[in-house]
Amino acid sequence: MNREEYEKLNKYIVLRTEQPLVPAMPSLGAPGPAATQQATSSAFAFESVTISTSELTKDERDDLRRDPRTQAIAPPMPLNLIAPTSAPQAVAASAGATWGVRAVGADTSAFDGDGVVVSVLDTGIDPNHPAFAGMQLVRRNFTAETDDDQHGHGTHCAGTIFGRDVGGTRIGVAPGIKRAIIGKVLGAGGGSSKELVEAIQWSVENGANIVSMSLGIDFPGFVNHLINIVGMGAAPATSLALEQYRANVNLFSRLADLLRAQSGVSVASAIIAASGNESRRPEYEIAVSPPAAGTGVIAVGALAESAGQGHTVARFSNTQCNVSAPGVDVISAEPGGGLTSMSGTSMATPHVAGVAALWAQKQLQDNGSIRSDVLTGQILTTADRTALALGAEREDVGEGIVQAP
Repeated sequence: MNREEYEKLNKYIVLRTEQPLVPAMPSLGAPGPAATQQATSSAFAFESVTISTSELTKDERDDLRRDPRTQAIAPPMPLNLIAPTSAPQAVAASAGATWGVRAVGADTSAFDGDGVVVSVLDTGIDPNHPAFAGMQLVRRNFTAETDDDQHGHGTHCAGTIFGRDVGGTRIGVAPGIKRAIIGKVLGAGGGSSKELVEAIQWSVENGANIVSMSLGIDFPGFVNHLINIVGMGAAPATSLALEQYRANVNLFSRLADLLRAQSGVSVASAIIAASGNESRRPEYEIAVSPPAAGTGVIAVGALAESAGQGHTVARFSNTQCNVSAPGVDVISAEPGGGLTSMSGTSMATPHVAGVAALWAQKQLQDNGSIRSDVLTGQILTTADRTALALGAEREDVGEGIVQAP
């Protein structure tokens, strides 16, 4: 099959608004007066955004691209779990907080996430784990598997964000969260950017203030699929995969823009995603992968605990992240009721999501509402570089390790 034949078979994710929008706000950081005014003028209800998947001819795609209501068009690409860098290790409960909870200052914060809603888009959750006792879990399965977590990854990430203490061990950064949105977007065969975009929209429509995603687009796997399954040559397969990769980065960037624009009109949402685990320091480093590569998405790098010398960048953590957080030997919930230790930027991401929930709660207390742009600024500007090892480069740690209010 050649490239033209393949493209005719492909469907497209189309992101549209009911009316044209003025240019979006700058991507990250606390806005100035002009940005705030612009955000107000471009605000709209997120329900006015249409996300559809359709088979389109070349002429239809061109017509949609010329329509000012069209925000992005992208073919679905495969999504994979940003898998832990080593096999999970069962851990016995012990008194006190995990090193991650302590490192981000959550154990001494006056806030616990009460009143904030967080979405976790992952492999699902074990709803019967004691770490989630008494919580309202709004769940939706976007895969062909059963509803519950068959892998353990999603349960672990959720536990780090809002898990209650287990056997005396504090695993949750924001254990006061009472309502969580759980989208199962990854099964044994992975998922796709189509389901992820739909899950983000569903999360926001269900009131999510923060969306946490420890997953990424599998670019090398897609190239191999085009070569080995579709039958393309290496050059056209790589070229097509790169085009679709760029289109998906733009898709997530525009979606993040739309979420920021609706802040103050509907529910405010910040998107937080893992940067990826493909680097192998000191041999080589790999840049952040989508969806974390999207403009406006907070990309998270991973840190390892280092007693007395400052936390160090994890060997596997991808570069060009916005902030960093504990991601090595992180203890959290395991399906079935116990605790387990995992490592990866997947484990760092829920620490940032939990800290974001604490800042969101502070906004609610101070102002009675949550603004996405302000929340992003609080996460970035309060990150701490002094707790990191000397010589840590900004592209590896971003603004530093996130800190609770």
